[in-house]
Amino acid sequence: MTLKNLRIIVDERERKSGIPDLLKSIGLNLELKVLPIGDYVVAPETIVERKSIRDLMSSVFDGRLFDQCSRLKEHFQHPVILMEGNMDEIEEIVENPLIFYGAISTVAIDFKIPIIPTPNATHTAKLLVSMCSRKDSPKGPYLKKIKKSNDLEKQQLSSLCSLPGVGEKFAMRLLEKFGTPLRVFTATTSELAKVDGLGEARAKKIKKILESKSKFLKVSNQTTLQDM
Repeated sequence: MTLKNLRIIVDERERKSGIPDLLKSIGLNLELKVLPIGDYVVAPETIVERKSIRDLMSSVFDGRLFDQCSRLKEHFQHPVILMEGNMDEIEEIVENPLIFYGAISTVAIDFKIPIIPTPNATHTAKLLVSMCSRKDSPKGPYLKKIKKSNDLEKQQLSSLCSLPGVGEKFAMRLLEKFGTPLRVFTATTSELAKVDGLGEARAKKIKKILESKSKFLKVSNQTTLQDM
């Protein structure tokens, strides 16, 4: 199969990455759309979510990552997360890299979504081409009708699954005990430890994540708080 017969659907917001231009330059057919999930549809059931190291880190801490994984799995049989950039940045961005690795372990093991690292946009483009040409798909990729998730229960579970050591099973137990994610986040260590199977060690890790001051807090905000 020649490159001119290959087609990838690309999210409009990926233009600034430079990857669509790289794909066009080698003769690939691109269809730019605003995708409701993912960044590149390379086959009928294969979608790629591209994240820079910094964006991936950010999505771990704000809870977006697991919600995105849920939606990718819900609509595509073979979702892939592409992690682009220098892995050494992890040490510069986060104080405890184990938090980051714990999150991507959850993606790989619990969601069963593969995570593929690439060093830069050029290698990302090469990987996308190889994924697109991997199988002979005469119909090519197609855009599914995907509505924004309004399932409150899924969103609540996703927000709790971002906590260390909390999968869907424990997330459900937390909601059963506390009623709302907000009450989980404000619960004491001893209250969390009483959740069946959670234990004190895991409860302490959860509280540490929730109570530790973020590096993203602006200095101006710190000054303002101190002056109050």
